[in-house]
Amino acid sequence: MIPFLWLILLTHIRWVNTADLANVPPSQVQNIFILAGQSNMSGRGGVINHGQNGIVNETWDGVIPPECQSNPNILRLSAGLTWVEAQEPLHQDIDLGKVCGVGPGMSFANSVLKRDPSIGVIGLVPCAIGGTNISEWARGGVLYNHMIRRTEAALQGGGKLQALLWYQGESDTQTLEDAKLYKFRLKRLFKNVLRDLQSPTLPVIQVALASSLGPYREQVRKAQLGINLPNVRTVDAKGLPVGMDYVHITTLAQVHLGQMLADAFLQTQTTQAVLLPIQTVTSNAPKSCSNFVLDLLLSPFR
Repeated sequence: MIPFLWLILLTHIRWVNTADLANVPPSQVQNIFILAGQSNMSGRGGVINHGQNGIVNETWDGVIPPECQSNPNILRLSAGLTWVEAQEPLHQDIDLGKVCGVGPGMSFANSVLKRDPSIGVIGLVPCAIGGTNISEWARGGVLYNHMIRRTEAALQGGGKLQALLWYQGESDTQTLEDAKLYKFRLKRLFKNVLRDLQSPTLPVIQVALASSLGPYREQVRKAQLGINLPNVRTVDAKGLPVGMDYVHITTLAQVHLGQMLADAFLQTQTTQAVLLPIQTVTSNAPKSCSNFVLDLLLSPFR
C-alpha cells in the first residue's frame, strides 16, 4: 500500500512553473504561512472510521465550525500552484490517499484576521502529509523539496513569508531510536528551512504532541519542548481532546489549537525578546493506547 501511495504522491507533486501563477495579482497575497507536518496538521477533525475488524473505511462528517469558515481574505495554494479561496479541508488535494477533515489552519487564519484586521490577505501553503516520520522530511527528500518548492511558488506572487507552522512527531514515537534522534532531526530541519528559504528570522511555531502512535511520546515531547532555537516557539497541545482513534485531535481541539497558534504568532509580532516555548494547561486527554489499537492505526501505513 505504501509504495502505491508514494507513487501517487510523486506523480502528484509538480515542479514549480511560473506559468502556474501567471493569473495571480502580485499584491493579492500579503502574508504567507506554511502548514507542514503530518496528519494532525493536515487535519483529521471530523473524520470517522466506519470500518470494522481492522478495516479502515473513513469519511469526513463535513462539519465546519464558525471559526473555520471561509473568508475572502484567506487563500490557499492549491496542488496546481494557484491561489484559491481557502476552505476545509485545506489539505484535500495535498495529503493524497487520506480522508482529510478539519485542521488548525483555518482557525489560525481567522483568529489572526480577527485580532489584527489590518494584516491583509493571508495565504496558506498546505504541505502536511499524514503518517510521515521526521526522517522523511530531511533536506533533499521528496517531502522537504515539495514544501520548499510550494513556498517558493507562493512567494512569486509578491507576498511576505510570515511563519512556518509545524505539527509532527506521532510517527516518531514508535521506536526508541527515532525518539532519541528526534531533537537533532527537528533542529536540523528548522535550520535547513530557514536557510533554504533565505529567511533567517522566520518564526517557526511548532506543536508539542497531544497523542502518539507508539510508547515514546514523552521522549518526543521532551525533545520538542527542549528546542532552544531563537526563532522557535512551542505551543503545547497536551490535554487537547483526542478522538476515538487515540491519535487525532477532535474538530473542537483543532479550533482551539489554531487559536493557540495565532496567539503564538501574534506574540512574535509584538515583542523583540528572545522567543521561549509556550506551554498550555493540560487536561485528561488519553496518554497512551494499547498495542491492539496501535496495530489498527498503523495497519494502513505498513
